[in-house]
Amino acid sequence: MRKIRILVVDDSVVIRRMVTDALSADPALEVAGSAANGRIALSKIPQVNPDLITLDIEMPEMDGLETLRELRKTYHKLPVIMFSTLTERGASATLDALALGANDYVTKPSNVGSATAALERIREQLIPKIKAHCPLASPSSVQPATALPRPTSTPRALPKLEIRAPGAPVEIIAIGVSTGGPNALAEVIPQLPASLPVPVVIVQHMPPVFTKLLAERLSSKSQIRVEEGQPGENLVPGRAWVAPGDFHMAVERGKAGVHLITHRQPPENSCRPAVDVLFRSVAEVYGPRSLGVVMTGMGQDGLRGSERIREAGGRILAQDEATSVVWGMPGFVAQAGLAEKVLPLNQIASEIVLRVSESRTAGSRGPAFQTLEALSPNHADQRR
Repeated sequence: MRKIRILVVDDSVVIRRMVTDALSADPALEVAGSAANGRIALSKIPQVNPDLITLDIEMPEMDGLETLRELRKTYHKLPVIMFSTLTERGASATLDALALGANDYVTKPSNVGSATAALERIREQLIPKIKAHCPLASPSSVQPATALPRPTSTPRALPKLEIRAPGAPVEIIAIGVSTGGPNALAEVIPQLPASLPVPVVIVQHMPPVFTKLLAERLSSKSQIRVEEGQPGENLVPGRAWVAPGDFHMAVERGKAGVHLITHRQPPENSCRPAVDVLFRSVAEVYGPRSLGVVMTGMGQDGLRGSERIREAGGRILAQDEATSVVWGMPGFVAQAGLAEKVLPLNQIASEIVLRVSESRTAGSRGPAFQTLEALSPNHADQRR
């Protein structure tokens, strides 16, 4: 298999050299070229024929966002990984870039102590993502969008799972997501109705600052309120919490009900926050009343936690391969036979609402559930 060809775009000579050195040390990768701004990068794409572009956000003449807009007019399928700073401005621009069609992002190393440590940080963060987005190093990735063949996917045989009859009512929705997650959450969360009678807890693999801005953006577009999780906060229906960056988030039952806890115990699956940590706590506190949802993401975080939820009598949904940016996390869950349904992204919200509604018996449904059932997941008139 030929090497994966990368075009490195950054206005800093130091960063371009550092990224080039980090990537060139991997035998599967080849830096095909570099550019100091977006205008130069756009002119180089047909020359160097890259499989993937790393794109800085803040550059003179044509910044990363403008470059991405122009690039996507011609190259719809060319993978782009944004290179952003670990600041509020960088986080906001990164979320904008993901909404514009960037596939992923990494943060520039800061306060790591030495050039050697910075180089290692780039290797650890960037190389796995490059390989995830270019598994076959297909040369067709840089062809203009009009010339791209229609994507095809060979259906995978998934283990059969015995579907349990409705039992205990769903009392919590726990969502785990990573690569491609901000856009996936932006489709699912706004479709949940304001009358949703259960809380939602979310782990999205993101660093500090990013998770707070993500929660604010989701809340501004949704009918339910979305916040970054804070320790001691009681879980209430019709609200959602995103785990804070660099902290694990879990649920715990106390005298006043169920509340959030956060801690900085070691990363799991190289992640903090980790989906497994949240899902284990949900299984312990809610047992058969748990509904776990695993969506697009690299790796297998969420697999062990999904096992715990299933062992406790709860249920799991997973996103399908065709609509996932990376079918790692949901793929492991689906292939392990843990998911009762494997769904395209645009069906996940309606399935969540259906599961919450159907898990109640007709006689126990109150006014909130009557409202819930009357609402379409796409209903938009009750936004906060």
